[in-house]
Amino acid sequence: MLTGKQKRYLRATAHDLSPIFQVGKNGVGEAMCADLMDALEKRELLKVQVLQNCADAPKDVAAELVDGTNAELVQVIGKVIVLYKESKENKTLQLPR
Repeated sequence: MLTGKQKRYLRATAHDLSPIFQVGKNGVGEAMCADLMDALEKRELLKVQVLQNCADAPKDVAAELVDGTNAELVQVIGKVIVLYKESKENKTLQLPR
């Protein structure tokens, strides 16, 4: 569980990132969750874009992604979701306490 201070740090860090995954009309599937888990292991922090043709609300998509990847939800702003998961081997971000 992330503290408010840690979320604020992660939001500031994610500001300059571009979304590397997109959720479209097919929604969230097992393959997407597997790809996200691989990307989170390498990057720890990433953005996901929810496209206009997606039938689900961004908050619902975020909940599905968190359940499928065991990541922490940092932020949902508009149609952009920010996820964080601490890497086991490539730890690059040092969170404040």
